[in-house]
Amino acid sequence: MANNTGNTEIPTELKGKLAALDTSLTGLESSLEPLLKTSLSEMSSKLEPLDCAKMDLVAAYAINSLFWVYLNVNGINPKEHPIKQELDRIRGYMSRVKEIQDKAKAPKLDKEASKRFVKSALWQAALKKALPEQEKQIAGTKASTSQSKTDNSKSQIWKNAHKNSNAKGKGANTGSTQGQKRHMESNCNSKKKAKRNT
Repeated sequence: MANNTGNTEIPTELKGKLAALDTSLTGLESSLEPLLKTSLSEMSSKLEPLDCAKMDLVAAYAINSLFWVYLNVNGINPKEHPIKQELDRIRGYMSRVKEIQDKAKAPKLDKEASKRFVKSALWQAALKKALPEQEKQIAGTKASTSQSKTDNSKSQIWKNAHKNSNAKGKGANTGSTQGQKRHMESNCNSKKKAKRNT
């Protein structure tokens, strides 16, 4: 029988890839060494629950990735192996842990501050609604007061004009202009008072 050791020589194009794989595996082994030296229960007791879940997921992903590489090296297509579903499942859990971590970092609602904002906004809205109604009432009161003052001043002007016309008639008979002068003065005075009151 012929010796087959001469035919099992590794092709040159694969030698570089295998050397890179060996270097990566050595680096991985040195990275995992601290994890492998301590027990899982000891490490879990030191970590928060979220960090413990992340550590378990990284360990499971690393082991399954190494198995993927092992299948590839042995010539088995890992895409047709159940390891693919396992890696997808672990990736799903990793994304869920990331969502939980992002929710924990998200800003929280300060309930007391939001209550104050809402209360203030409602108070201001009620105040804005009440002010125009009060202004209308005040304006209505002023209008009625000024209207009565205007009516009083008009009636006063009428009375003065009537008195003056009587005096004018008397003054006209005598030929004096005093009646006209008093009439004009009373008219000016009552107009000034009416303007001041409004």
